[in-house]
Order: sequence, then C-alpha cells, then structure tokens
Amino acid sequence: MKLSNHDLAAICKVAIKAAKQAGQMIQERAGTDITVLDKESGSSPASQIVTEADFKSQEIILAVIQPTLARYELGLLIEESDDDCSRFEKDYFWCIDPLDGTLPFVQRRPGYSVSLALVSREGKPCIGVIYDPLADNLYHAVSGSGAFRNETAWVLKAAYGDSYETILSGGAVMNACRVLEESPGLFAKRPKPEQGGGCLWDYAATACLYDEIGAIASDSYGQPLELNSKDSLFMNQKGVVYATHQEIADKWRSE
Repeated sequence: MKLSNHDLAAICKVAIKAAKQAGQMIQERAGTDITVLDKESGSSPASQIVTEADFKSQEIILAVIQPTLARYELGLLIEESDDDCSRFEKDYFWCIDPLDGTLPFVQRRPGYSVSLALVSREGKPCIGVIYDPLADNLYHAVSGSGAFRNETAWVLKAAYGDSYETILSGGAVMNACRVLEESPGLFAKRPKPEQGGGCLWDYAATACLYDEIGAIASDSYGQPLELNSKDSLFMNQKGVVYATHQEIADKWRSE
C-alpha cells in the first residue's frame, strides 16, 4: 500500500500523540528510584541496560499506534520486542525507540528522548518524530514537507566558519538533535567490528529530520544510511555521520 501525503500527515499526528504520551510518563519517573536490568545488545554499557520506563513507554506507544498497523498495512520494528521481519514484507514500517538514552535517563541527566519513525521498505525515512520530555521539545518531519521544532518550521543556520562542536553527551537521538540546535556541529561514529554503533531505531527519525532541514545524515563513507538492512539491526559496519554542513562531514572523514 503506497501512502499519500495526506496519509503521511495523518500518521505523523499519531506519532506525535504517542511520543508525547510516552514522554510524559518517562518524565514522571525521572528522578525516582529506577530498576535497571541487563539485556543482551551491543558492546557498549549504554546498550546493555533497560528499565521499567523503557517497557512502559513501549506499551503506551503500541496502544496509540496499533490502529495504524491494519489501516495503512504497516510493519513494526520496536526496540524492546523481537524483530518479526514485517519490515521486509510491508511497504512501510514503524521504527521506534521507546526510550533512547536510557543511560542518561538512569543517571538523571539530559540526553534521553522518545523516537518514532516511519520508514519505507527501501529504507527511506518518511516520518520522524522526536520528543525530549526533559526540555518539552518536539521535533518532527514528514518527507517533502519540511522540518519542525515545537510545531514551528525549523531552518538550519547557514553560517559555518573553521570550527564546530562535536556532540557525544547523550543518546544518539538527542545527540543528533543537539547538533542542529547548536549548529555548526557533528555527531559521528566510525565503523568497528564489534556489534554496536546504535541500531536502526536510533537513527531513522533523525535521518528524516536531517533530510528535511538540509543537513547531512549518512554513513561514514558518505552514502545514505541503510535503515532497513537484512544483515543486521546494528550500524557498526559502516558507521554514522550527522553534520550540519557537508564541509564538516568531509573534514571528519579525512581525519
């Protein structure tokens, strides 16, 4: 089922509703005693923990988006559930991180968010919705319709001198958003043999945001991010580059 612009706009509204509801729950739990559990994931400590807030956020999101699965014939990839491979069968799939930045959330510092994306079977990000519950900031984009920050059209700062800020303080989603907030900037991870470097759901929503605002979201070789890979959910093989300007991405690659 091919989606129209009207369909994408309607699905984006659902994503915004889900992100805000989940984010409000997360913020209510911020600063309270959180039970931290281990999970098998990537090679970094940040990827190997999960909390009750992650699971509750997923529950809230699934309840909100459930009607869209049948209505628009969508697949689903969500972090705290097994990959059912519906993303290879449907024309589009939800790609969701219920709580990106679990480590900063547990450490009671900024850098966590809720992230929902709609991705085509070919791997093109069509919708990106990110909610930062700590700052109460909403970022969203729909393919062909521009990028928005708190429902206001968002335009990237054009100026770039000789310096830029490298962002590495939070989860991948908020790192990418901070790059745009503090332009000029960069968030990047080089390829590595170990599983890790984030997963598809860490980058799908922000990739859409970057596409629509005119910034750079690519792998470390300058190619589009593979957001529906059959080889792995992890991004370690090719790395990721998020930059406000092409010159910054090129400079990082040459170092």
